[in-house]
Amino acid sequence: MQANDVRVLKSAAVPTFAVGVVAVIVAFLLAGGKGALGAALGTLLVGVFFSVSVVAVSYAARVSPQMMAIAAMVSYLVKVVAIMVVLSAFRETTVWNTQAFAWSVVVCTLVWTGFEVRAFMKTKMLYVDPEASVPGKGDS
Repeated sequence: MQANDVRVLKSAAVPTFAVGVVAVIVAFLLAGGKGALGAALGTLLVGVFFSVSVVAVSYAARVSPQMMAIAAMVSYLVKVVAIMVVLSAFRETTVWNTQAFAWSVVVCTLVWTGFEVRAFMKTKMLYVDPEASVPGKGDS
């Protein structure tokens, strides 16, 4: 994983987990222990899914720019489908508060996405590889 990718991961993960802690506290106050558990699981789900996605795209970027784009699209599709499946599968559970779970997933997803975009916008990336040789230069 490149240093830029680690910075992006940290820039998105830290605020997301901070918001997740707030979500757990609010859910505890509104729905008790089951609410806190639901919010904690929702926050954890978002953290794991999005972290895996950043790692997959980072790995694919080392292979080629085309693979990076494909990995980004596929990982996004997998995340959306997996979150929908998890929400559907546990819709009727009584172990935790499903509304706290769902709201924490939505809020943490928005926070992660926002801070990830912000981190990418602040990342200084070269458009040209300075170490690449220029064809025709130095031929004498």
